[in-house]
Amino acid sequence: MLVGLIARGGALILSGAGLSTESGIPDYRGATGRKRRAEPMTYQTFVGSTAARRRYWARSHLGWRHITRATPNAGHRAVTELQRRGLIAGIITQNVDGLHHAAGAQNVIELHGGLDRVACLSCGERTPRRLLEQRLHAANPDWHACVGAINPDGDAVLADDQIEAFTIVDCQSCGGLLKPDVIFFGENVPRPRVEECYALTERAGTLLVLGSSLTVMSGYRFVRHAAQHGIPVAIVNQGPTRGDEHARFTLDAPLGSTLTELLQGLAPNR
Repeated sequence: MLVGLIARGGALILSGAGLSTESGIPDYRGATGRKRRAEPMTYQTFVGSTAARRRYWARSHLGWRHITRATPNAGHRAVTELQRRGLIAGIITQNVDGLHHAAGAQNVIELHGGLDRVACLSCGERTPRRLLEQRLHAANPDWHACVGAINPDGDAVLADDQIEAFTIVDCQSCGGLLKPDVIFFGENVPRPRVEECYALTERAGTLLVLGSSLTVMSGYRFVRHAAQHGIPVAIVNQGPTRGDEHARFTLDAPLGSTLTELLQGLAPNR
């Protein structure tokens, strides 16, 4: 049935963290997420506490290296190939790892932003993450830390004394607070971005959810929107999802092998 839905063309992809676990990036709620009890940073905590920002940037400074070493897996490559064949009308990702782009996908809407960019909360300037990493390295020439584990979004587990010894930096242009250009918990996705995703959903032939539990409203709303407009929803995820009741097709399976088999089942591009 999934092959038939995608073969019609016009599919809109909504991808989540489960698509990137095969690249070594853990998620919050899937099989890898259940092994941890990490609490994600909230926007309110980040902006309200220097200690919280130090904790975030110290952990992220090391965890970012893990993100940059990650490479697209078979699932990302399959999505790019579906796009190349003209079977996909758009890609919305809840992931912030940039792996869709790294796999060659075009016109990807990063619903929650991207870790490869940094934003100033005062002047709004956006700069590449690599430049901040150079500044953090220069500000902490003798800082060394042992990573206990890597949590989602490049958050490395560190001891408190290692965090306290870390020096953070501010915006070079105005001295304002720097934040990764991603949507934290407790923060809203910009309305124009949401409206663009709604419009894509309304034009889609199928909404194909890949690797998302749809626990948070951020992605779940597009499943509900598709169902309300009579657009078939298909979900491939390891474990149940909040959107299963709206889906015409669900499959509990690994993403890489499933999407590879999907490609094999479709007529070759002519």
